[in-house]
Amino acid sequence: MKTIIHIIKKEFLQIRRDKRMLALSILAPVIQLVLLGYAATTDIRDIPMLLVNQDRSSVSREFVNQFVNSGYFVIKETVDSPNQVDEFIDNGHVWLALIIPPDFSKNIESGKVATVQLIADGSDANSANISIGYASQIIGRYSQAIILNSSVRAQMQTKPGKVVPEVRVWFNPELKSRNFMVPGVLAMVLMIITMTLTSLAIVKERENGTFEQLIVTPIKPYQLILGKLLPFVIIGAIDVALVLVVARFWFVVPFRGSVLLIFGLSGLFVLTTLGLGLFVSTISKTQQQAMMTAQFFFFMPFIFFSGFTFPIENMPQIIQYLTYIIPLRYYIVIVRGIFLKGVGVAELWTQALALLIFGVAILTLSVMRFRKRLG
Repeated sequence: MKTIIHIIKKEFLQIRRDKRMLALSILAPVIQLVLLGYAATTDIRDIPMLLVNQDRSSVSREFVNQFVNSGYFVIKETVDSPNQVDEFIDNGHVWLALIIPPDFSKNIESGKVATVQLIADGSDANSANISIGYASQIIGRYSQAIILNSSVRAQMQTKPGKVVPEVRVWFNPELKSRNFMVPGVLAMVLMIITMTLTSLAIVKERENGTFEQLIVTPIKPYQLILGKLLPFVIIGAIDVALVLVVARFWFVVPFRGSVLLIFGLSGLFVLTTLGLGLFVSTISKTQQQAMMTAQFFFFMPFIFFSGFTFPIENMPQIIQYLTYIIPLRYYIVIVRGIFLKGVGVAELWTQALALLIFGVAILTLSVMRFRKRLG
C-alpha cells in the first residue's frame, strides 16, 4: 500500500504542475454547455404513450384514434387504472399518459364539458413541451369537429359537447431545459475528465522516458496500475460532488434521489471510463494522439448515440441497436432519474447491471493489454 500511495502522490504532483491538465479539468464543463446550445432538436415523432380508457365507448375509441392516426403518438401500453401510471413513467417506458374518465362519452352526448387528463414526463423538458403541444392540437381539432358536426344537435336544441384537457407535468413542472441538461453535463464531464486524464498521464510518462524507469523498478504491475488509476477515481468523485453542488444551489436543479446512490453508480461508470482511458494509452505514442483517439473514437460517438443530445427513439432502428453498446447511455438514464424522479435501485437496476458488465469487461481487457505492454 505504501508503494501505491507514493505513486498516487506522484500523479497528483504531476497534475498540479501540468497547466494543460488543470485547464482541461476547468474548461470541460464549459465546453459541454456550449455544445448543448447547438445540439438540440425539436423534431419528435412516435411519442410513446400510455392509455387509461375508463369509458370504453365508441366515442372514446374514436377520440383515441385521433392520437394514433396523427403519426405523433404510439400507444405502448393500455392499463385500467390511473394508479398504474406511476410505474410506466418512473421506468421511462412512456413519455405521456392519456386518462379518459368513465363519463367521457356521456358528457359529450349531453353537451357538457368532457375532461381528459394528460400526464407528461417532465424530466426531458423539450420532449414534454412538444408532446403536450401535439396532444393539445389533437384535442383542439377533435373539439372543433364536434362543434362543426353539431347541426343536428342544434335542431334538437341540444348544446354540443367539447373536450378540455387538464395537463399535469411530473418531475419538472416548470419545464426548464436546464433541469434536463445539467444532469447530462455531469455524465459528460465525468467521462471526459477520467478518460482523458488517465490516457494522457500514462502517455506522458512514455513521452518523458520515465515510464521505462518505472518498469525497471521493483514496483509490481498491479501496484503501478492501481497507482495510476486511483487518482482519477478521486478526481472523478470530486467532479461529481462539485457538479452536484453547482446544479443544486446555482442552477437550482431539483435533486430528489439519494446522494449515496449517485456516487455508487457513478463508480460503476468510472470503471468503464478508466478502462477506456487505459486502452487509449496502450495504442497511443503521444499525448496528441491520445486526445485525437479519445475524441473521435469515444467522445463523439458517446455524445451522439447516448441520448445526451438527441432522443434515441428518433434515431433509425439500426442506430438504436448500436446505442446499447454505449455505456454513457445507461449512466445518463441513471443521473437524470436520480436527479429529477428520485428513483432508486428498483427502477435503475438494469442500467446499473449493464454498467457493471461493461465496466468489469472493459477494465479487465485494458489491464491485460497494459500488463502485456509492461512485459
